[in-house]
Amino acid sequence: MNPASHHDTQIFSARLSPHRSLQRRQFHWLMMFLCGAMFFISIPFFVLGAWPVLGFMGLDLLGFWWAFRINYRDARAYEDIRLSHFELSVDRVSAKGKRDEWRFNPAWVRIVKQEHEEFGLEKLWIVFRDRSVELASFLGPDQKADFARDFALALSEAKRGPRYS
Repeated sequence: MNPASHHDTQIFSARLSPHRSLQRRQFHWLMMFLCGAMFFISIPFFVLGAWPVLGFMGLDLLGFWWAFRINYRDARAYEDIRLSHFELSVDRVSAKGKRDEWRFNPAWVRIVKQEHEEFGLEKLWIVFRDRSVELASFLGPDQKADFARDFALALSEAKRGPRYS
């Protein structure tokens, strides 16, 4: 096998993105339910002459919709982590489309973790000399720990170097 072909071989590749438990279709159903519920709740207030309550309920509904809109916009962010024997690349794209890129030699990278005994893995960094990059910041502690375990195994394989037969 040609040694140069190992340069392009990826050992590890992951795209990390924020988890959203409610899909758009489910969100539409939820909004329809809330509109109906607020309509029926507001009828007695309207009949009793407290019609301003309808406006405040409408503001509550608008605030709920706006919060979900921001939540779905933030879900467009992601991180791409690719590891080969000769390069570790981290590409982070924010929800607004701003792209940050880092390239490292995997032989000189180390993983640093900040763990809390009650909550689990809170932060995960890769450190190269005096530079550090936080990884998987939007994942929960369990998902972050799973990612850290898989990434550490792949990084140790990259540090061993390519195997030529």
